[in-house]
Amino acid sequence: MTASRSTALITGASSGIGAVYADRLAARGYDLLLVARREERLHELAARLQQTYGVEVKTLRADLTQESDIQTVEATLRDTPAISLLVNNAGTAQMGSFLASSAQTHQDIITLNITALTRLTLAALTRFNAQDRGAIINIASVLALHARDTSALYSGTKGYVLNFTRGLQAEFAGTGVRLQAVLPAATATEIWEISGVSVDHLPAGSVMKTEDLVDAALAGFDAGEAITIPPLHDEALWQRYEEARLAVFSAVGTGIPAPRYVR
Repeated sequence: MTASRSTALITGASSGIGAVYADRLAARGYDLLLVARREERLHELAARLQQTYGVEVKTLRADLTQESDIQTVEATLRDTPAISLLVNNAGTAQMGSFLASSAQTHQDIITLNITALTRLTLAALTRFNAQDRGAIINIASVLALHARDTSALYSGTKGYVLNFTRGLQAEFAGTGVRLQAVLPAATATEIWEISGVSVDHLPAGSVMKTEDLVDAALAGFDAGEAITIPPLHDEALWQRYEEARLAVFSAVGTGIPAPRYVR
């Protein structure tokens, strides 16, 4: 993936995965539009990247749980022809009992992880489709594939991101528009501080460095992968998972209840 003065818009860019994407894409020659809540951090990152790579870096403070800020970023995506890559990285988690958090806390997570991502994708795709050019990277999670007793809401939102991206990949197949879903496992970011789970409590050696995660994800993008799982070493496991998933889907088109449900 190379850039000829194209711009990448990255959400959640002030730290963690988003900040590393900013660094790596700047190194590839992209100009950047960095979006996050923490304006001071955005400015510090922008100054460093401009000095290091000589690219243009703009910042946009936005809280993507807020309707007005979602609208601002939507308009930017629609009205900035130079933007050819959207990295939907902004997201949050609250691990623990579903009953322990308020309805508003749950709604904020849904708004950030699902609503904002969906609307920014729509804004970008509207123009990408007209130009027959552009790419979107959606950051999901391996918890899109599995839910634990502390991850019901987070797993649900990331399952949405995965299936939403799959559907769009099918819709835009054969066009100049590309979409990739990235499924990190445990990664060393600040999300652990927010989620209520200490990264120190995870098994030794199970946490991937943020730089390794992004480098692997971009290698997957360059290779044309639709879905990239950076810490999955045995690719055959994923192939068997996909075969089983598709076999189940194909097998339900009978129109007849299975014998175990007939009395």
